[in-house]
Amino acid sequence: MSDLTGKVILVTGAAQGIGAAAALACERAGAQVIRTDRTPGADIVADLSDADAPEDLIAQAVARAGRLDGLVNAAGLTTRASFTDADVARFDELIAVNLRAPFFLMSGLIRHLLGRGAGGAIVNIQSMNAHCGIAELAVYAATKGGLQTLTKNAAQHHMADRIRVNGINLGWVATESERALRDAENGEGWIEAQAAQQPLGRLVSAEECAAQVVWMLSDASVPMSGCCMDLEQWVAGAAP
Repeated sequence: MSDLTGKVILVTGAAQGIGAAAALACERAGAQVIRTDRTPGADIVADLSDADAPEDLIAQAVARAGRLDGLVNAAGLTTRASFTDADVARFDELIAVNLRAPFFLMSGLIRHLLGRGAGGAIVNIQSMNAHCGIAELAVYAATKGGLQTLTKNAAQHHMADRIRVNGINLGWVATESERALRDAENGEGWIEAQAAQQPLGRLVSAEECAAQVVWMLSDASVPMSGCCMDLEQWVAGAAP
């Protein structure tokens, strides 16, 4: 059973989508959850494009709860940027939020856990685009590929410290932001039509991802570490 009773978990991007679903699922599993997002209403408001934000977040979370036992890196940008239209500003922003911030959040938690002599768990929300990526998401794909490598690196080098690090490569998920983006690009109803063509007749839900997050954070998944799960209905690159 995925039980997080007594654990303190920091969840980024917790205002909506995957982050919100993960935070709620962790609470239902018994954890004390500290929600962070760039929008008002979060327990800790922070802009992860700010280089100082990760260190500040870890410090504020520890001050608030006394300790941290886990981290969910769910915050991220999906800004379109290909080899033919990317500019330096978009490249730098994607790297800052999707790669630099998760690295230093992981670094801060790992150092905190080592200082306590305690184990812990990290789950990184990655992307199926990490395997290659569609054209208009070239820079995004690079950030998620980098995060996948960092997941495996941290797992490899901190297994003996009882710090487990796993990731979830998501494909197309039915979130509020995805609906807003697709409606703006293609008109209302388009996302439902596309979802009906999927093998399950629908998209993967945020709640289904959140269930895997809770399992990866819990002792039920011990000793798994360094796993990057593909949570999607088809194999990327295969014919439909």
